[in-house]
Amino acid sequence: MSVEPAASAPRKRPRRLSRSADFERVYRQGRSIGGRYFVLHLFPRDGGGELKEDPRLGLSVSRKVGGAVERNKVKRLLRTAVDELVEQFDPAVDVVVVARTDAGELCEREGLAGVKRELSELIADAGKQGA
Repeated sequence: MSVEPAASAPRKRPRRLSRSADFERVYRQGRSIGGRYFVLHLFPRDGGGELKEDPRLGLSVSRKVGGAVERNKVKRLLRTAVDELVEQFDPAVDVVVVARTDAGELCEREGLAGVKRELSELIADAGKQGA
């Protein structure tokens, strides 16, 4: 019995932002690009050995989005979408995705496809603005 190799290599997951100081730096010193459902906050990292590393991701989904079940669904879909779109980010950037109030409705109505579409548009806008 032989095991076949996977058709494609597994995607590398972006590192996560976890410290509040990292979030604050991205909010205060970074750039933001807003859409109807999400706001992207981007902070280019410069210095030391971090430049060669992957982008780092932070998520912010407030109670305004909905109850715990709805917030967790939004976070799961956001993580999955960002994992699939991570190649579109500059490797030396910290990213915080903030879900707006209507994000829960988008997730219910369109699921992962809608989240990926909205994030792709924001990432494209960020690229046009040089973020």
